[in-house]
Amino acid sequence: MMFLSLPFIILFTCCLILYYTVKGNYQKPVLLLASCIFIGYFNIAYLLIAALIAAITFYWGRWIGMQEQENKRRRVFIGGIVFLVLFLVAFKYLNFIGENIAVLLGWFGVDWKGAITSVFFPLGISFYTFQALGYLIDVYWEEEEPERSLPDFTLYMLFFMKFLSGPIERAFDMLPQLKIEKHFDYDTVTYGLKLMLLGLMKKVLIADRLAPHLDSIFASVQDASGAQLLLTGLLYPIELYADFSGYTDMAIGGAMMFGYRLSPNFNRPFVAKTITDFWRRWHMSLSFWVRDYLYQPIAANKRYWGQWGIVYALVVTFVLLGVWHGAGWNYVIYGLIQGLIISYEMVTVAYRNKVETSVGKHVFGVYSILRTYLLFAFSLLFFRLPLLSDAGYMISHLSFNMHTSIKELRLGMTDQECIVAGVAVVLLFLYEYFMSKRDLLQALSRCHRIIRWSIYYLLVLLMFLFGQFGSEDFIYLQF
Repeated sequence: MMFLSLPFIILFTCCLILYYTVKGNYQKPVLLLASCIFIGYFNIAYLLIAALIAAITFYWGRWIGMQEQENKRRRVFIGGIVFLVLFLVAFKYLNFIGENIAVLLGWFGVDWKGAITSVFFPLGISFYTFQALGYLIDVYWEEEEPERSLPDFTLYMLFFMKFLSGPIERAFDMLPQLKIEKHFDYDTVTYGLKLMLLGLMKKVLIADRLAPHLDSIFASVQDASGAQLLLTGLLYPIELYADFSGYTDMAIGGAMMFGYRLSPNFNRPFVAKTITDFWRRWHMSLSFWVRDYLYQPIAANKRYWGQWGIVYALVVTFVLLGVWHGAGWNYVIYGLIQGLIISYEMVTVAYRNKVETSVGKHVFGVYSILRTYLLFAFSLLFFRLPLLSDAGYMISHLSFNMHTSIKELRLGMTDQECIVAGVAVVLLFLYEYFMSKRDLLQALSRCHRIIRWSIYYLLVLLMFLFGQFGSEDFIYLQF
């Protein structure tokens, strides 16, 4: 059951109506039931595994909170962390580990490939496991009191608007919201609905318009010209952003319609002037999670190394961030590139400040934005291509050379598709720019009724006229 599917629309609508009809203590059971239906619709095993992890994390957190002796408290905490990490590894990385062991054994004449079987992979496992890990860490650090209500904690873990691809919510942000009865507020509900519409437009006008053509190039990089490979590499960050931020807008908007505020996940990442700043703007809930729970503890542990301790912490953190995205050496390299670039930016900040002073703030700012985008686009080639040989081929053949004519730069799209995608991307960036100055969605709600509803109808009409429908999947569902 995906956000763009008819079953989800029916479930969401029925849940919303029932949610504001019953009120009081019955609202959370309605959401919990809807979340169970949403998860169980994919596979009942997904629901059983997610519910089991929620229950284990709940009681483990209570167990940590009961310990008065620090040594025993630490042992209980470490046991919980080890259990959750092994759980994540078992489902997400066992195939990758087994395949590499088989390769090593093959060097010694041992054939172990027949022993490797496909491991069942529950959707959303990375996101709700990270939530569970963060909760136990906060309880151990005494930044969060152990939750006393199992139903509330289960809803926090399974809430269907964020279950598949986040945002990764902190317990101290969301659990207090679960304690408050929600009342229907027209402005909040309509704002959430507009945010969902915006996310849908990102998905069908940009991401799904570009996806099949970029996927075709990525699937056969040896057959594409250098110019096609270059254009594909430059466009993929936009497709990924439109797809994932579109999902996030729908998740945040949908949750807002139930009276819950989820964490923002994107903040104009393509205006970042450094990769460091980029990760403060891109997938923010994950970036801040790894900053607080991985980078800072590692850096504190290596503080006696001085600056090299920070470099070590950055590289290790981003390699682990890459591994979080998937089991494969391409993800390791993707994370390693990010860590090395950020380390370089850290040690050269004084030099870059001198260059900025000499060439001018505006010129250096434009250069820095382009540089950051290109570096991120380069690293995404390893993110997108599972085979290192394909990534190497694509990088080595990037050029302005074409096989036939300039028409091949359409990447198989028609003229109309190129125009629609191009205009939609420009309008998206213009919207984000003006949104950074003032909240356009709130401003629209204050416009005259005729103007407001004319804009609503126009946006819906344009979406159905030019949207690329038929794909329900979001890219980040695989993580």
